[in-house]
Amino acid sequence: MIDYTLHVRLLMQDIVARVPALAHIDLQRVLVFARLGRTGTHGAYATCHSLLAPDSGPAYYFWRDRRTGALSRRSEWFVTRSPEVRVGGRRISHLISIALPRFCDQTLRDTHKERVYERGGEWVAKLDTIVHELYHVDPHLGGIRQSVKADGSPAAQTHTPQFFREVQRMVREYVGSRPDPAVHEFLTLDFGGLVKRHGGVTATTFRDFPAFPQRYRERLADQPRGPRAPQIVPLPPRAHRRHFTDADLVTREFRSASTRRL
Repeated sequence: MIDYTLHVRLLMQDIVARVPALAHIDLQRVLVFARLGRTGTHGAYATCHSLLAPDSGPAYYFWRDRRTGALSRRSEWFVTRSPEVRVGGRRISHLISIALPRFCDQTLRDTHKERVYERGGEWVAKLDTIVHELYHVDPHLGGIRQSVKADGSPAAQTHTPQFFREVQRMVREYVGSRPDPAVHEFLTLDFGGLVKRHGGVTATTFRDFPAFPQRYRERLADQPRGPRAPQIVPLPPRAHRRHFTDADLVTREFRSASTRRL
């Protein structure tokens, strides 16, 4: 079977070595894992998650009376925190998830990428997605890159036209560097093609699949008295994992609509 997340990781190493704008990324602090994403269903092909976002300020949820606008109830106060993931003793700064088999089956056809990469093979659509997620890694603060407008000023949106243009430039730069085809050849096959050639597709996942480390809410031990509300709603007593290590990583075989742990 082909280890898809391993191949994506090796490709990322080659991209980072060949594209100067991504040279700041320490891939030893980036963990690539897979999630189930069925082909033909709506959803992202891949996502980038920062684990270095600072704690939020104290906050609460609230509800208002539709008629009077008065505060009718609110939640307890809480802060939002990032979990800690360590692999090989090294703290992970970013998670990049790949949706399988959806990622494998993406093409240029009927997308904006078809106009951008007119002379590229279908595999370039997947390369574009990988470069896109790498470009999210902030070069300074370790979080998610803040996008800019064409004039260089900060943008409120994560994905701006300038962001997409930079991704497209880096894709062309990588392809133009004449990388070894063996590094990216796996992108030329869709999911069915991978299964036919390799007998199956495996990937790294977290043990509690489909769950993975995400920011969580933690109730403040010292609850402020205000604002006053007729009803205070307790936060759900959920057991959030705060720490993850190598022991939480497993290998799963991915199929068209299901997975199984190996």
